[in-house]
Amino acid sequence: MIHTRHSRIGIALAILLTASMLATGVVWHQAQADESVDELRDKIDQSKQELADIDREIERITKELNVVGAEKNTLNAAIRELNLSRDKVQAQITSTQKRINSTDLEIEELEREIYVKELEIDKNKDAVAESFRSIDQLENQTIIELLLGYESMADVWDAIEEQTLLTESLREDIRVLSALKDEYTNAKNRSLVKRGELGELKEELSGERGALDNTIYQKDILLEETEGEEAAYQRQLAAKKAARAEYERLLSQYESQLQFILDPSSIPAAGSGVLRWPIEAGFMSECLNRTGTFGNKFCITQYFGNTAFAQSGAYNGQGHNGVDFGTPVGTKITAALAGTVTATGNTDQAYGCYSYGKWVLIRHGNGLSTLYAHLSSVSVQKGQTVGTGQLVGYSGNTGYSTGPHLHFTVYATEGVQVQKLGDIPGRPVTACSPVSIPVAGYEAYLNPLNYL
Repeated sequence: MIHTRHSRIGIALAILLTASMLATGVVWHQAQADESVDELRDKIDQSKQELADIDREIERITKELNVVGAEKNTLNAAIRELNLSRDKVQAQITSTQKRINSTDLEIEELEREIYVKELEIDKNKDAVAESFRSIDQLENQTIIELLLGYESMADVWDAIEEQTLLTESLREDIRVLSALKDEYTNAKNRSLVKRGELGELKEELSGERGALDNTIYQKDILLEETEGEEAAYQRQLAAKKAARAEYERLLSQYESQLQFILDPSSIPAAGSGVLRWPIEAGFMSECLNRTGTFGNKFCITQYFGNTAFAQSGAYNGQGHNGVDFGTPVGTKITAALAGTVTATGNTDQAYGCYSYGKWVLIRHGNGLSTLYAHLSSVSVQKGQTVGTGQLVGYSGNTGYSTGPHLHFTVYATEGVQVQKLGDIPGRPVTACSPVSIPVAGYEAYLNPLNYL
């Protein structure tokens, strides 16, 4: 096969024309994609602004809830607190849905970017293929054919130089193609991360709805039982406190018989700070901003041990076995440390079973276990592995709680067990008998503040 110099110039022009046409197509599609991306970014910005407005509303409601929590515990205050809690959780649901929508828009933006990268990759593939064909034509010719196809050696050298340029162009195309593939892969990975975050947001939305349903249910029950009368509410409150005292007495008798000797070497040293505060960062910041130090009435409503409430006759003189955080219903409760969920439960499944309400017990790898009680909804299940700071549920007012709070207990793992109340020796058979809760010998209860 014999080629003239003019034919080679024609091949080169054909390659350039093909590449130009492909590039024009990509530019046209790019323009369309850019227009769509701009629209998406406007929507994302609008969504972020709406989200900021909702977050401000949540902050406002939370401040009102703190004021209500400090008021005298009356029926009106209880109803107002439940209404505010409902409004807060509804706002949180709206906020989470907005975050989901915003994430969807960001995923769509990434997918459009991926589409453009695919167009560019296809263009480069076509250009590379055309370059290969042209070089193949040159390489298939012998020296004799090259000499016969050109008028002079100068033309031959021009053809060789043309082949060299085409080869370099091919190499550059391959480098560009490789870079585009890397961009495509990175964009795809970002998209997968976003999808993972979207899944977590949907799980949070489910938990928030559970907290909302629980709040509405509590309000309906409260109004039904009291018929809106203050005297009936006070009688109900007194009965609940009496039932709690009896429950505490029976449990205390049993736990005092459990033999457990704490080995200090089996747990972290006091003051080691191995645990993280079990409440979402926004609430903790609010606590710290009020006094500059943690532990005022808006944050810790009861400490561990021989508290004033314990000295008044509660807990049969054994002291409070945890720390209470006064949190509005629907506050995110998070794992204090990575570990495995030992068990979850709900003592409210049996009427009149005044205990922890909805609870979660997590076993950690350092000899400690942590309990999260009086939750409005639970977001984990038995056997699940959780990370430090991972959502375990939402604060509530379940069980024997007479106001929304989180009860947080720290145990020496070797001394705590989950047991049905009906299995406790000497305890009468009641509706509570099938209900399970964590129980422990006295020495297994540790002061949470020693590890936070």
